[in-house]
Amino acid sequence: MKNTTNKKPDKKKNSNSSNSMLIWFAIIFFVIASFAFLPDESANEVEISYNSYKELLAENKIKSASIENDNSFHGELFEEATLINKNGAEFQDRKLFVVFLPADYSEQISIWDEKNIEYNFEGEKIDWTGWLLGFAPWLLLIAFWLFLLRRMQGSGNGMNNVFSFGKSKAKIFSGKQKKVKFKDVAGCIEAKEELEEVIAYLKSPKKFEKLGGKIPRGVLLVGPPGTGKTLLARAVAGESNVPFFSISGADFVEMFVGVGASRVRDLFEQANKNAPAIVFIDELDAVGRQRGAGLGGGHDEREQTLNQLLVELDGFENSSSVIVMGATNRPDVLDSALLRPGRFDRQVVVDVPDLNGRHEILKIHTKKIKIKPKSVNLLDIAKGTPGMVGADLANLVNEAALLASRRRKASVDNSDFQEAQDKVLMGVQRKSMVLSDHEKKVTAYHEAGHAVVALFSPEADPVHKVTIIPRGRALGVTMQLPIDEKHGYSKTYILSRLAVMMGGRAAEELILNEITTGASNDIERATSIARRMVCEWGMSDIMGPMAFGKKNEEIFLGREIQSHRDYSEETAQKIDHEVVSIIKNAQKTALQILEKNIKLLHLMADQLLEHETINESDIKLMMAGNKISKN
Repeated sequence: MKNTTNKKPDKKKNSNSSNSMLIWFAIIFFVIASFAFLPDESANEVEISYNSYKELLAENKIKSASIENDNSFHGELFEEATLINKNGAEFQDRKLFVVFLPADYSEQISIWDEKNIEYNFEGEKIDWTGWLLGFAPWLLLIAFWLFLLRRMQGSGNGMNNVFSFGKSKAKIFSGKQKKVKFKDVAGCIEAKEELEEVIAYLKSPKKFEKLGGKIPRGVLLVGPPGTGKTLLARAVAGESNVPFFSISGADFVEMFVGVGASRVRDLFEQANKNAPAIVFIDELDAVGRQRGAGLGGGHDEREQTLNQLLVELDGFENSSSVIVMGATNRPDVLDSALLRPGRFDRQVVVDVPDLNGRHEILKIHTKKIKIKPKSVNLLDIAKGTPGMVGADLANLVNEAALLASRRRKASVDNSDFQEAQDKVLMGVQRKSMVLSDHEKKVTAYHEAGHAVVALFSPEADPVHKVTIIPRGRALGVTMQLPIDEKHGYSKTYILSRLAVMMGGRAAEELILNEITTGASNDIERATSIARRMVCEWGMSDIMGPMAFGKKNEEIFLGREIQSHRDYSEETAQKIDHEVVSIIKNAQKTALQILEKNIKLLHLMADQLLEHETINESDIKLMMAGNKISKN
């Protein structure tokens, strides 16, 4: 893609500039320090007393001398002699000496003439060595300060960038970079169609303007983390032939007041100069949160940045040739002025992919690895990964490739994918944890309880795999996978899910006549679901279809920090009693199912103790009364 914008600073050039600057600092320091090591003739002079000077003068031993402004007499003897300094110390074989004459030494001149001493009067000398050594610390301090400023700005372009805090940090997409196309993005067909319309407008705007229509000013990509919002933006950059500016919402706000607003202005100035263009702001909620909830009130730096962004998006001087794209997984915290028509007036939902979407995503990611032919069924893997987003599936494929390489295989086969799926869904095996026989028995009956209740509960998800091998923080795992995609849940399904959660505790009570701490996570999740049934979903016969508890949504702190009780104490007691009743009924239901199928419970627990892991086909064998055959 041809880039008509200002060229991005070359990192290599910046590095070379910084290195050359360090070299110059080293040269300056070396030159200053070398003055200290120059030969100093005054170091060989012996400072003698005035009487010793008179003796040398009377004995005609002084050959020549120079007299300086400070009345110092620097003399040289005809021959080396032993000199005694003014402190009485002897110096042998010396020819140079110095003595300080009285203020009026005019009478001495006639004596020097009489003794034929060659003398001259020196002017005032500047001690350059001392001056440079005295100034060196300040020079080095100034140079170090300038060097730090340059490093802070990441600049190699001279002093112009030292104070360029207000410049935008947007990255400009270059045609030399590896392009991402729409064919590399799967699982979000509707989102791709919406963005293709934007690209088509940028390529031929007159086609859309014939009927007086206007392209959306801003497009907001909304969806959970990992669904591919940023990847879609990269695909837009790869498909379009216009300048593409990419920046994170966090790059606008700094510690200096006014920097965020200045960077917003600079970003849109660059975009307008290169219009038509696309500006992409990732993690928009970092700068676009609702105003009025910050600690700084209306003068908060982040709010000033948002105000400037609102003006640039739709102000008096708005430019329809610049399209702004944003991405966030928190659209609920964005300011309403940001979402109004004329700004981010189109929201493109990038949701969790369905079965077909996961299948297409797996096809894209498996192109990069070597798969054993006719060994891996990607559709089966897609069926076994409900709720996973693109980032999760990419991680799953990568884990399978790593497992195959660890085993020194030539290609990735189905067993690698199955183990990678178990690792992602259930956690990493903790092979170092050694359980006692009693703990294994408790864990086996606990997990078998979950599985048996799931098999005989209405609308419950099928059991995919049961294991008593410790994974993650759990001693055992019972994994259920839904047959098809679920977007809404019935009361029957939720009650069955609660019964399955309490199946482990019910099995412990029924078989071992004891309860353990292994059900702590089950109880926690069941209690949370039961309270939501009563307070949010209106699934309680006693409380009725009502919502209880208004959430105190503090935007600045991330929303839902605390709940506000908008009901009486009597109602609170009724809610608590109803939650307890739902949990107890779920445990009662689980216990009844286990009592009716106690033979299957014992068989499944025994098989778990023997094989440690059972799958869906093994469960079908046990339901028919058969044991698992050893391979």
